[in-house]
Amino acid sequence: MRRNRFAIVALLLGIAIAAETARADEAAWSALRAGGHVALMRHADAPGGVGDPPGFRVDDCATQRNLSAKGRADAKRIGARLKSEGIAVEQVLASPWCRCIDTATLLELGPVEAAPTFGNVVVLRDQTEALTAGARAVIGKWTGRGNLLVVTHGANILALTTISPASGEIVVVRSGSAGIEPVGRLLLD
Repeated sequence: MRRNRFAIVALLLGIAIAAETARADEAAWSALRAGGHVALMRHADAPGGVGDPPGFRVDDCATQRNLSAKGRADAKRIGARLKSEGIAVEQVLASPWCRCIDTATLLELGPVEAAPTFGNVVVLRDQTEALTAGARAVIGKWTGRGNLLVVTHGANILALTTISPASGEIVVVRSGSAGIEPVGRLLLD
């Protein structure tokens, strides 16, 4: 009897979580279709933990954590899905780290511009405040009719939104009177 109650509670909880996820997904899709929003995307799968190996250099991809074959395929698939949904991406920015530039390039949504203010706040922890302030300024100034897509690191998105995204996840935000406001989330892989 007790097991049955636990199973029912777990099932109801799962249904509630799925419904909340569907609402967050639909809110994100609606916002992106309307345009004028910012899509913060965590780079696709790049195994090896957090940060980069000792002695890495931003200008040398061979010294960094890079996308796995899965990450490369996921980035292509996510870009294709955004295109098939008719999402207008007006500008693409990326952290200068290779896994972010590569993810953004593989999306095939437009030219990719390296944006140092979206650099890895885990590695550049002594610059976290300045990087986050710069990122907030970029987001706050976005007035395009289409969307701004920023491919960055999970820790950067967490610092901006309090949301810790999965690899390849997109957090759609808008800039409002209260700062950066999350609108919804998309996990497309």
